[in-house]
Amino acid sequence: MELLYAITLGILTTCGVYLLLRARTFTVILGLTLFSHAVNLYLFASGRLVTGAPAIVGLAEHSADPLPQALVLTAIVIGFAMTAFVVVLALKAAVELRNDHVDGENPDEDRT
Repeated sequence: MELLYAITLGILTTCGVYLLLRARTFTVILGLTLFSHAVNLYLFASGRLVTGAPAIVGLAEHSADPLPQALVLTAIVIGFAMTAFVVVLALKAAVELRNDHVDGENPDEDRT
């Protein structure tokens, strides 16, 4: 289980960083989203993955740590709001500049 979890984290992080380095706005947004999902999974794993254990301390002999679960839930909500905001900004920039290049320049045009 831990190996599958580590491989998943590695793949999400690698794909997120690759997409962050692209020159188009929407691939950068997708890269940020993938990278934030990888960070959320990492935070969730820091609370020690325990199957069948309650999140409330004192109900059982072994319980899961509720703090990483609360942090991940908060990060999901904030990440969704920030992604929606950045998508609206990117759409506005794409409409005004008529391209979705990160620098606002069209790489296909001549720079004379």
